[in-house]
Amino acid sequence: MDINNKNIIIRPAANTDLPQLNEFLQFLVEAERPFDPTLKEGKIFYYNIQDFISDEKTELLVIEENNEIIGCGYAQIRSAKPYKNYELYGYLGFMFVKPEFRGRGINNLLMNDLKKWILSKGISEVRLEVYSDNEAAIRAYEKAGFKKIMTEMRYEIN
Repeated sequence: MDINNKNIIIRPAANTDLPQLNEFLQFLVEAERPFDPTLKEGKIFYYNIQDFISDEKTELLVIEENNEIIGCGYAQIRSAKPYKNYELYGYLGFMFVKPEFRGRGINNLLMNDLKKWILSKGISEVRLEVYSDNEAAIRAYEKAGFKKIMTEMRYEIN
């Protein structure tokens, strides 16, 4: 199916989307568990989605097809560390597309709209985090132009 389909809409998230977005967040957590042995059991909320909807430094978008929410993602304006050569940067997160809709370029549509929002704020540096063993996500982000810059490592002392 063509992603330029007129039945696809990208729009800012609303409070009425919260039940679906909270469900997406739990799907995302479950998908990330195999990559991170330090995640607690049970439901995890990485962030308060409702805060993102009202925060002027955050743009939370949902993508719909035929009035069904099939994906989401956010961009957030963050302050850089004092030693960086930029003051602010755009951070992408909560990039999620329902499994049955993957492979159609939907995540790219979302990222493009989020990058446009970041640019509209006068910011050109964009960052995101991805688990180093999540090869599918890394390939998708590299295809979108992202490059690896650092790997975080851990060691459990027994």
